[in-house]
Amino acid sequence: MRFVKVHGLGNDFIVVDGNQLAHKDYSQLAQNLCRRCFSLGADGLIVFRQTASSAGGFIGMQIFNADGSEAELSGNGLRCLAALLIHRGYTSVGTISVETKAGTKTLTLMGASPPEYRFRLDMGEPILDQAKIDFCSRENTTSLVGYRLRIDKNVYVVTVTSMGNPHCSLFVKEFQKFDWAGLGARFEIHPSFPRRTNVEFIRVRGRKNLEVRFWERGVGQTNASGTGACAAVVAAVLNGYVDRDVSVETEGGVLEVSWHKNNRLSMIGPAQLICEGEYYPIPSYK
Repeated sequence: MRFVKVHGLGNDFIVVDGNQLAHKDYSQLAQNLCRRCFSLGADGLIVFRQTASSAGGFIGMQIFNADGSEAELSGNGLRCLAALLIHRGYTSVGTISVETKAGTKTLTLMGASPPEYRFRLDMGEPILDQAKIDFCSRENTTSLVGYRLRIDKNVYVVTVTSMGNPHCSLFVKEFQKFDWAGLGARFEIHPSFPRRTNVEFIRVRGRKNLEVRFWERGVGQTNASGTGACAAVVAAVLNGYVDRDVSVETEGGVLEVSWHKNNRLSMIGPAQLICEGEYYPIPSYK
């Protein structure tokens, strides 16, 4: 099986053309591929294929996390796929439309220095309506801004949103003096999130700057998250901490996120091809 490995700020993916994967168990394949040290290793698997509307420039994609679960959307994954499509000549235009489980997303090429490409990605509108988010509230409230979420004996003030996938954001003063990754693992499987959640730990550094750490559903600690960066900006705006044009510092680099007056979010960031080759299937593991 042919593959390409690509990363967006250290959030890495194995990208495979779905035409060579007829009748494959994508979930099991993702687990086998993403297992670090014993296989290719990655945060996720992207399977893409031309769709029925390909004449209009559309590509369909599915994203599978390292644990085999399917994700609705990945901002970094979208940029990684777009970088491959342009690098391989699947498209010669500067604008690419990709069909995802969270709707059609459009990317615009901002610059190219192969094997690295830079894109602006229209992330769409954030979802703030509790009824449209995979979240079960135990309080009589319609607002998920400043929501009080209990873990054991501790109560945390969080903001719950969705970018097509669920996000739980909380603000911290620093990252070094507590086990944020351990706490992220607890939030991910909290009973209030029936399909689990992504988690952002946000440090406000100014009106136009956030520093964020990410615990990704189905992956764990990751260097960067596109949807997570957008969710962090939305949470910070709703709580009055930042303006609507924000630089988000991740462990892998910087994403530029804007929440526009039309309620849509855009994100600018890079994607870089790492390698390509032939994958030799290994037996499934438990």
